[in-house]
Amino acid sequence: MPPFYQFSATSLTGQPISMADYAGKVVLVVNTASHCGFTPQYAGLEALYQKYAAQGLVVLGYPCNQFGKQEPGNADNISQTCHVNYGVSFPMFGKVEVNGSAAHPIFRYLKAELPGVLGGRIKWNFTKFLIGRDGQPLKRFAPITPPEKMEAAIIAALQGGALPDSQH
Repeated sequence: MPPFYQFSATSLTGQPISMADYAGKVVLVVNTASHCGFTPQYAGLEALYQKYAAQGLVVLGYPCNQFGKQEPGNADNISQTCHVNYGVSFPMFGKVEVNGSAAHPIFRYLKAELPGVLGGRIKWNFTKFLIGRDGQPLKRFAPITPPEKMEAAIIAALQGGALPDSQH
């Protein structure tokens, strides 16, 4: 079993979720925040999820308060922002850390596999990791990359083809 599928995380509602539940799907893991300049990306992420879920895409949101304390709220506050303000229907998880010794194992793994420009650290909220149907990390996207600019890579991953190099 690929390493990604061996991890689990706690949902925003407190339920343990195994990443093995997403085996065979293309997964987009995103560290999120409710009070960030990039927070409007929730709408674009939801649009991608709605457009491609039937073909096997799932977006997984992981709130994080490590960058500018932009996710200060509890699960209810996060849910309000995601579901009410942005119509998010993709799975959201409980608040995690993505850098440092307390980083969630999923993010330790993804940063090791796709280190990015900071050599294994996440720079800011809304860093995105695309994982193939086989559980292999494929591509990392910067916080500034809007969801619509990732569409070609998502389509390629859904079709099992080579990812375009121009999408960063």
